[in-house]
Amino acid sequence: MPFVTAADGTRIHYKDWGTGRPVVLSHGWPLNADSWESQQLFLATHGFRAIAHDRRGHGRSDQPWHGNEMNTYADDLATLVDTLDLRDITVVGFSTGGGEVARYIARHGTARLAQLVLISAVPPFMLKTADNPGGVPVEVFDAMRAGSLADRSQLYRDLADGPFFGNNRPGADVSQGIRDAFWRQGLQAGHRGAYECIAAFSATDFRADLDAVDVPTLVIHGDDDQVVPFEVGGKASAARIKSATLKVYPGAPHGITDTHKEQLNADLLDFLNS
Repeated sequence: MPFVTAADGTRIHYKDWGTGRPVVLSHGWPLNADSWESQQLFLATHGFRAIAHDRRGHGRSDQPWHGNEMNTYADDLATLVDTLDLRDITVVGFSTGGGEVARYIARHGTARLAQLVLISAVPPFMLKTADNPGGVPVEVFDAMRAGSLADRSQLYRDLADGPFFGNNRPGADVSQGIRDAFWRQGLQAGHRGAYECIAAFSATDFRADLDAVDVPTLVIHGDDDQVVPFEVGGKASAARIKSATLKVYPGAPHGITDTHKEQLNADLLDFLNS
C-alpha cells in the first residue's frame, strides 16, 4: 500500500486512481478513503486522477498519540500534495475533510490549487459560542465523546442507522451494506484519534480560513443534514467565500456521498469541467 511520511514520522496511506488533472478527496469522521470509492471510481473513469488519503488516526494510516487536530491534519495533506508534486488540483472536503482542506488553504495557500469543493462540510464553525449563536450546543459533542468512551462500536452503529444517512426519517431506505460500511470504517480508526477528532471538527473555527479562499468554490449541502445543519455549514460557508456557488440537495442527509452519489458525481464532473 502506498504511504507518504509526515514531518513527525506518521505514515499516511493514500489511494491513487486514474490519470489526468488531480482531484484530492478528504474524508469525514470517523471514516477513511474508502468512503470516497464511488467518487474515485467515477472520476478516474472520466479522465481525472483521483487521490484519497486516510487521515492520521484513521483507516490504514498510523495512529499516533499526538497531532489529532486540524493544523496537523492540514500539514499531513500538504505532505501528500508536495510529495506527489500535485498541481492544478481540485481539493474536495466532505464533513471533517472540509475543515481539513480549509485549514490547508489557510496554512499552505492556493498556489497548487485550481478549485475547492465543500460537501456537507463543517466550516465555517460548528460550535455554539457567544459570537456564533446559531451553532450546535457543546452538549451534542459531549454526548458523542461520552458515547465514544462507553461503546464506540455502538456509537458508530447508531450514527449509521440514524442521522448520518437520514435513516431515521419516514420512508428512508438506506441499505444495510451502506450502514455496515460506515461502522466498519469507524472501527478501523484508532480510539484516541477518533475521540480527539470530535473536538477537531466541532470546536475549530474556520471562519478566517474561508476568508483566505481565492479559487472557484462549489459548496454542496443537503437541507436535511442532521449532523452538520445546513444553516450552520453549507449556507454559512457559501455566504462567506467570495464567489462561491451553492448547490442545495432538497431533503438530503449528511452522507450524500452514498445516498446521492449519482447526483453528486454529476455535479462534481460539471464543476471540474467548468
